Amino acid sequence: MNICMAHRGWSGKAPENTMTAIRLALAEPAIQAMEIDVQLSSDGVPVLIHDFTLERTTNGSGLVKDHTLEELRQLDAGKWLDEKFAGEKIPTLEEALIAVKGRCRLNIELKATSDMYPGIAENVLALLEQYGMKQEVCLTSFDHELIRHVRTLDQQIETGLIVYGRPVLMLEQLEEAGASILSMGYPFLNKELAVAAIEKGFKVIAWTLDDPAHIREVMSWHPDVQICTNHPDRMLEFV
Repeated sequence: MNICMAHRGWSGKAPENTMTAIRLALAEPAIQAMEIDVQLSSDGVPVLIHDFTLERTTNGSGLVKDHTLEELRQLDAGKWLDEKFAGEKIPTLEEALIAVKGRCRLNIELKATSDMYPGIAENVLALLEQYGMKQEVCLTSFDHELIRHVRTLDQQIETGLIVYGRPVLMLEQLEEAGASILSMGYPFLNKELAVAAIEKGFKVIAWTLDDPAHIREVMSWHPDVQICTNHPDRMLEFV
């Protein structure tokens, strides 16, 4: 049965990457997985936010990496979506782990490019070790070198490559990086590639699917394709 993965928490109902979005997803038993985005504050604390800059989803400005955790926690991360979410904070990864532990599988996207966040893999792995959650999560990233680095630090944790495009030798790239998950933008994924990857033992995540017709189509390709969506309710109609 296709796994329903809530994108940035239940971001169709609440501000993305917030504790409210996470709790909404946790409250729906049919949501088996959740994707969140992690960056580092200037003092090295893993926090949940998608953009490298603060303007779109908070009332702050500038780069996430240029602000301390204390500064980030003073920002409003909910009002941009709706006045009723005013006062929502940027969560730490630690808060998210405490909430999710034992309840839902977590896809942690490491937001990084080249050396933007030295130590992000180490800091995230340390938290997962602290909370005994290495078996409950996977670490994914567009930065394939970072995923290769994760593999050198930890041989057991599940890792994946995020791809928006259709590179040649895709499955070979996964093998070379030591990754077991292909997380591919839906417009570039097709049934042939999805089935080939699954038959070779890889997991496949299709993102981000919000149109019910697209969701139903991708679900029909193979029961093991995981559907990452902002609107889990639209997928759950078909489950």
